[in-house]
Formats: sequence, C-alpha cells, structure tokens
Amino acid sequence: MTRALRRSTLLLITLAIPVVFFILLEGGLRLAGFGGKAPLFIENPAHPDYLLPRPDILSRYFPDGHAPRVTMEPNFFLKEKPANGLRLIVQGGSTAAGFPYGLGASLAGMLDNRLRQTYPQRDVEVINTAMSAVNSYLLKDVASEIAEQSPDAVLIYAGHNEYLGIFGVGSQFQFGGPLLTRLYLSLYSLATVDALQYLMLSFSPQPDDIQSTSRTFMAQVAKNTMIPFDSGAYRQGLRQFEANMRQVIDTYRQAGIPVYISTIASNIGDQPPLGFGSPAADEALSLYQRGRQAMASENYPAARQYLSKAKDIDPLRFRAPDDINAIIRKLSSQPGVVLVDTLSVMESRTQSNIIGNSLMLEHLHPNLPGYFLIAESFYNALLDYPLAAEPESVTTAEAWRNRPVTAAEEYYGYAQIQALKSDFPFRPSPVPVMLSEPADWQQQLGKAYFEKRLDWLEMMRQLRTGFAKRQDLHLEMKAAALIAQALPHDPLSNEQAGDLLYKARRDAEALYFYQRAKRAGSATSNLDTRMAMLKDRLTKK
Repeated sequence: MTRALRRSTLLLITLAIPVVFFILLEGGLRLAGFGGKAPLFIENPAHPDYLLPRPDILSRYFPDGHAPRVTMEPNFFLKEKPANGLRLIVQGGSTAAGFPYGLGASLAGMLDNRLRQTYPQRDVEVINTAMSAVNSYLLKDVASEIAEQSPDAVLIYAGHNEYLGIFGVGSQFQFGGPLLTRLYLSLYSLATVDALQYLMLSFSPQPDDIQSTSRTFMAQVAKNTMIPFDSGAYRQGLRQFEANMRQVIDTYRQAGIPVYISTIASNIGDQPPLGFGSPAADEALSLYQRGRQAMASENYPAARQYLSKAKDIDPLRFRAPDDINAIIRKLSSQPGVVLVDTLSVMESRTQSNIIGNSLMLEHLHPNLPGYFLIAESFYNALLDYPLAAEPESVTTAEAWRNRPVTAAEEYYGYAQIQALKSDFPFRPSPVPVMLSEPADWQQQLGKAYFEKRLDWLEMMRQLRTGFAKRQDLHLEMKAAALIAQALPHDPLSNEQAGDLLYKARRDAEALYFYQRAKRAGSATSNLDTRMAMLKDRLTKK
C-alpha cells in the first residue's frame, strides 16, 4: 500500500468514526425511547376508520413532564376522504379553538353543521387543529402534515401568541432566541437532541410557576416579561410571524390548497393595559385613560386612536399589536390567499367601532356572539369565494339558533374566565375563584363540569335527558348531535341524533349521522331506507 493510499484510508476512517458513533448513539437512544416525531394525526383507537388530531401534540417538542399543560380537544374525521368530500382544516390559537367554551364555539365547531347544510350534496368535514398558546412556529411545523390530508381549504385565525406563546420571543417556553428555536425545530425528531434536551431540563428545574398545576397558563408563560414597543424583541416577533406564515402559505400553495386568513381582534375599549412597573406600561395606561375619556365625550375616532395605541404600547404582549394585522393583510395579497376581515366585521357590530366587553370576555377571547361573528366572517368569505358549486346559504338567524354550544357550556366558560382573571396578569398574585350561583339546572351542570365532578360527556347526557323530560325537542336535538359528534364509534348515539334531525327535516345533518351510525355497525333494519329517502330529498332540493 502506497503512502498516499494509507493517508487516504486513515482520513476516511477518521471521518467515519464520528459518523458511525452518531449512528450507533442515535440507534441506541431510539431503542431507549428517545426521538421520533409524534404525528399530528393519529388513528382513533375506538374506530379505525377515523383519525383525530393528537391531543398531546406538544409532546413532540418537550420531554415527558416538561410540556406545557395545554392539549387539543379531540375531533374526528374519516381516514379516507370521501370522493365527494369537502374538507376544511382550521389552524390557530386559543380563539380559533373556542376558549373558554370548548369545541362548539371554535371556528370548526361553528362552521361544521352550517356548511353541511350549505353543501348538502357533499360530505363536509371541518377539522380543528387549533389550540391555546401556539404561534406561527407550530403552524409552520404541522403545515405539511395538514396538506397530506388533502383539505379543500385551510382556515387561519392566529397572531396573538407571537410574543408570549410557546416558542414566542418573550415566552418561558422557548430555546434562547429565534435561531436556536429554528434549529431545534429542524432537529427535534433526532433521538440525540431529545436526550440532550431531557438531560438539560432535568438538571435545570423549571420555575415554580411553570411546574405548578394551580397557576393559569398566562401566569406560567410570561410572568414579568415586558417587551417595549418597537424594541428589538418587538421587531423580532413581527419578523418571525411574517417569515413563518409565508412558509405556511407556501406549503399550501405548492399543494394547491387555498388559504383563508383572518385579521384578529382584541378588547381595546374595556381592557386596561396588562403591563406594569415600567415607563412603557405607564404610557400605555395614560393613553388608555385618555381613550376612555374620549369615549365618554363620544369622540369615538379619537378614542379609538388612543385605545389602539395603548394596546400597542402595552409591554405585556398578550394582545397582538396592529402591526400583526398589517402583516396579515400583506400576506393576503399572495395568490391563493383570501382575506377574512374579522376585525372590521366585529368593529362594525359595536356602537363606537371600538371592540369592548359587548363582544369580549377579557383581553382577547370573544363571548359567544363574538365567536359567532368570527365564524360568520369566514362563512361569508367561503360563499364569496366558494369551494363548491351551488351553495345553499344558511341564514344568520338560523345558524345562531342552531349554534353548537349549550347553556351549561356557557356557564363553564364563564367559570373558566373567572379562574383566568384570578391570577396574573389580571391580579398581582392568585386569589380564590369566586363564582355566581347557577341560575338553573343547566348552569348547575356547567358548574359541576368546571369543578370536575362530572366529565363533558356525562354533562351532555344529563342535558339531553333533561331536555327530553321537558319536551324541548330543539335543545334535545342539539345535545344529541354534540354527543354523537364526540362518539363516531357509537352507532346508537349517531342513530339517535339522526332520528331527531330526521323528524325536524334537517336532512343533510340527519344523513350525516345515519352514515356514521352505519359505518359504526348499526344493524337497524330501516336505516338504509331512511338514508335513501334523505338522499332523494336532498337531490331534489
């Protein structure tokens, strides 16, 4: 062997040693349970024909015991998209997810049945992947998995969590800056990275507030985190939002999937600035007070200017600044993107063009009429830029009457907000949650659900029984449909919902639940006959 050949061989061996070592290390760690990418969509263990978004999707980013206490509410869709399917997928944060009421108030929940009536010849599925505290990093990370499900459109309501959400600029759940965050998100599926993160977190205990199960997520994620207006961190939040959302849109454009993206709303009229203890916080409070004085004098244009600026100056950035909406409007100019101007719609429904407590529960989460307006804005955009031919428009009044939220869930939402407001940043330190007494039997069930004395399904079953005893067919039908939606594997629940909707001549919804009952194994003799009759009636409409 010549000297040159020996040198080349030695060099190759030297270079190969770390590669072989890494491969062996990666393989060994995977055998030990580290690494791997938890998929966004998983099979429903109770019925393999259905998938659902993974409730604990945040486990893909954090080791066991270190993930934020945030989950995605289960909702189900068919593994194989029907030939005549119309599938929409929703992305966003807690507002898109329907907090504090739950899935029924979410964008997906509000749109699902209404679109099923609008397109009675199509198998409509509106799927929720939104959850509290997520921002554009997570939207970007799951976009390719959403595209694989062949949605006919993606609906996005997001932007409030760029600063203090998970991986946000000022969040306690981040990795030391945007470059490290991007690097981590590109490598986190490696077992070596997973193991290193586990070791680092094990030897660097989290602050007490993050470990506590008694504190709200707002208290855990951002205590004492102030980001002044137009500071470096402020501008970084804008840059990451625009860059990440461009990649999200590019992913869908390459797959031929249109995007409906919405401006986002905040409570500026009745929510004082949340920041404190800094010149910026003092300036924000002064602007807010001047805005309130202008409102009292009915000088609404000046009031809106002061109040909007107060929100932007507020250094505790739980509400998106106006610059985020400016980016959203700019993104909507791209091909394949439709702007849903929810902010303007909500402003137009107020006396002063200033959004306050008439539509909001606190700083940014809408009340039920506010959630309905968000869904109405998307619904109208979907009719203006239709995804399928010959839509049968469902009136606003009919959609409101059939909204998929019960009075018990409304009380539960009220209790959730009282709990939220009992801690930072609404209070300097936690105080006991004080609730008003339930006004009726429905609210009593909502309180029991909040206090974890019964689960959601048992609450809904007791609601249905109570409505049946009181011969309230409309509300019994609503409860039965919500139960059936949560149990795609249960033929009886789906058939019972179908029967009630059939009697009410809500044909498209009745057929949907009968088809689910059939798929779940219903052996009822006349089910096929009813399904054929409904298909015939829908065809003749």
